Amino acid sequence: MKKTPRHIVLEILNRVEEQDAFAEPLLDAALSRAHQMNIHDRSLITRIVYGTLRMRGRLDWIIDQLYKGDFLSMDVSIRNILRAGLYQLLFTNRIPDFAVVDEAVEITKKTNPAGSGLVNAILRNAIRRRDGIVYPDIKEDPAYHISVFHSHPLWMVRKWIETFGVEETSMLCKANNEIPPVVLRTNTLKTNREKLIDECSRQGMEIKATGFSPDGLIASHPAIPVREMAFYKAGHIQIQDEASQLISRLVDPKPGEDVLDVCAGTGGKTTHLAAIMNNRGRITALDIGEKKITALRKNAARLGATNIDTRIGDAREMPGEPFYGSFDRILVDAPCTGLGTLRRNPEIKWRTTEGDPKKFSVLQKAIMASAARYLKKGGFLIYSTCTIATEENEEVVADFMVHHRDFICIHPPDAINPCLVDDRGYFRSYPHKHGTDGFFGAVLTKIGREKKP
Repeated sequence: MKKTPRHIVLEILNRVEEQDAFAEPLLDAALSRAHQMNIHDRSLITRIVYGTLRMRGRLDWIIDQLYKGDFLSMDVSIRNILRAGLYQLLFTNRIPDFAVVDEAVEITKKTNPAGSGLVNAILRNAIRRRDGIVYPDIKEDPAYHISVFHSHPLWMVRKWIETFGVEETSMLCKANNEIPPVVLRTNTLKTNREKLIDECSRQGMEIKATGFSPDGLIASHPAIPVREMAFYKAGHIQIQDEASQLISRLVDPKPGEDVLDVCAGTGGKTTHLAAIMNNRGRITALDIGEKKITALRKNAARLGATNIDTRIGDAREMPGEPFYGSFDRILVDAPCTGLGTLRRNPEIKWRTTEGDPKKFSVLQKAIMASAARYLKKGGFLIYSTCTIATEENEEVVADFMVHHRDFICIHPPDAINPCLVDDRGYFRSYPHKHGTDGFFGAVLTKIGREKKP
């Protein structure tokens, strides 16, 4: 049976919720299988999936107002049919109301027939009451209002209000719900940004340079998925947010140096380091995940990054004693909650708990303590995350400094725009301020006599 776009949407939303899967790989897989699907249907699927995940909090609040039963005990599939239908009714204007309701009812009949009447009733009720929806009053309870209206967990909003205040928290949450731009990194091992902009423009692609990263490009409404572009397949570009690109500029590696990337993942930053070094010197890329290292090797081959030595292992133990004091620069792009990437990964906010930042900080501190052993005297240790949680950022750095008196925090390199550096010398980027993902970075250098681990 041929699946409709909304049927594919439902399957993805169910897997995200039931299996803690991420939307992006599920979308990539689903769209790659749907070879005959036109660009409008592909775009529709992507928009509904991400839109429903971004606005899930507000959608759930509305459904709860319309449903007389226990919303939390409702079947997951029914919940997601209602969320996706309500998202289309409230946040899209090209799909007629009757079509949204009819599609939702038809999908319910095929997946959960007993719920079709409920879906029909709630969505039609939502249409009738659409202009009269009342949200929590911002003056009476600012956190509750922001949580519901801007669709973020209440604990998260309360914590951000403590840090940023009410107005800025509202702006941050609103920015997290906006569709992020498609950001690419020019692979300078094969081309340069000016040439790439010219070539893309001549092919009718709307593209411009980023404001903070000297290698970044913003592609507006690409006609085909980036991974299907000839530029991508030829290794001229890498999909990478602008803030993520700037982490490699924080590392600032020099050609000929020995660099260690202890949490390399699939290699977005690793291959950027290789490009900055012009493939001269050596990068030891370490990750605990075998699949990630396999993907890194494949990506490095596509991009022509030839100075990367990959290793599979735990950053708290690897690369091992023979490497003590041997690296000029070390990047600890630590595992984290990812709360700075909610624009691109909205599902994260619904599965992260209030205690998770503190849990991650334990791992982050252990990785930092291990990494310090491998740095040369006078070398640079760069700590970064894609979260805005203080427990995972400045508190981790502060703890490290207490236990490692032979390190000091220094100002980032000149390549980093001063507006991204706070008064303590920490790199910070935010969606609502800079139009990038939320990243944190600190540059530390090792001074004094070399210590024996």
